[in-house]
Amino acid sequence: PQMPHSHMPLPSFWRLMEDTLQQSGAQLRTFSQKFEMVMPSPVSQPLNPAEERKVLSLVSRHGPDKLYQVTSNISGNKDLDLTLQRGQIVALLQSMDTKGNTSRWLVDAGGPRGFVPAAKLQPY
Repeated sequence: PQMPHSHMPLPSFWRLMEDTLQQSGAQLRTFSQKFEMVMPSPVSQPLNPAEERKVLSLVSRHGPDKLYQVTSNISGNKDLDLTLQRGQIVALLQSMDTKGNTSRWLVDAGGPRGFVPAAKLQPY
């Protein structure tokens, strides 16, 4: 079977292929930009069994309305700060730190307890 472009000289064929690829690349970029604008990136990934057990123990200790999910990686730099991965589930203990600062919350990460930026948490 003959390719539809087999009659073309090779350089023209490659140019055609490059143009086509560039065009689809541009379309894909536009599409993914639109998609990101429309769809806020979901954090909820299926939890692995260990994480699931941790969530269940947090629920039993603190109740489901206290659960929050980490929306982006947190690297704690102060003494009592926690370092957490995006998607992790934590339970809210206090919506302020020891100095009464409400932008840092005290959470239970299923073992370690410490402070995280409130802005990086969303209700689970």
